[in-house]
Amino acid sequence: MSTEQLRALAEEVARAGGDLIRAGLADDPGAREVESTKSTPTDIVTAMDQAVERLLRERLAEARPGDGLLGEEAGYSPGESGLTWVLDPIDGTVNYRYGIDAYAVSVAVVEGDPTVDGAWTPVAACVHNPATGDTWTAGRGLGAELTRGDGSIPRGLKLAAPPALDQALVATGFGYAATRRAGQARVLTGVLPQVRDIRRIGSAALDLCGVATGTVDAYYERGVNVWDIAAAALVLTEAGGALSGLRGAPAGGAMVVGAASPLLEGLCDVLGQLDADSDPT
Repeated sequence: MSTEQLRALAEEVARAGGDLIRAGLADDPGAREVESTKSTPTDIVTAMDQAVERLLRERLAEARPGDGLLGEEAGYSPGESGLTWVLDPIDGTVNYRYGIDAYAVSVAVVEGDPTVDGAWTPVAACVHNPATGDTWTAGRGLGAELTRGDGSIPRGLKLAAPPALDQALVATGFGYAATRRAGQARVLTGVLPQVRDIRRIGSAALDLCGVATGTVDAYYERGVNVWDIAAAALVLTEAGGALSGLRGAPAGGAMVVGAASPLLEGLCDVLGQLDADSDPT
């Protein structure tokens, strides 16, 4: 398949996942109920998370049987083609659970090893918000687009020069474990006086797409997983932004920072001084 075809497939299956979510909410009053928990009692999994990932895996296995699959709920199944589909069936599950319209189906296909930070490169991607219909797509070398849920014509995304750090609206997120959250609160008190303001939206994928769209200027977070960022990372980079970790490290579990230069470097410097990529001891 060409990159264009991979991008179309990512969008097709992401939208199918969104259709399943909307149908579940319409047909089943208990669709938002918690099925299980993972790392902490607040790290929830709904039945819909599991159902959407099953659908994504089935569609992709049928269309691309040689590719690998890595999903938040069902783990990693290596493939033979050198490509792996990285899936987050509902990024922002807590928002979904509470009826807050900021969650997304995230689908990316990457080259390399998606289990190692910095060892994978996205090829094509789609981030779809089922609640609003907003859909971001990207292909490597093909640019990034946003199609609004109101049916308006898709528009290409191209970042303008970013503001200075003290004028930047910065999105962030917090982990589930109490110790990590305490460390993130400390970092936040160091960042907040140096920026315009902070936004906590609750979905890493939507945060990064927000940077690409210009609804926020930058994003940082510790503790994200590859499925949280793989699709949105391509949207951002194809729009002219970049992702990084701290002190020359790649973006990954220790820290993800997304913005356009030179704001990216300035925010990384502040976060590095605050040791934002480490937890309290």
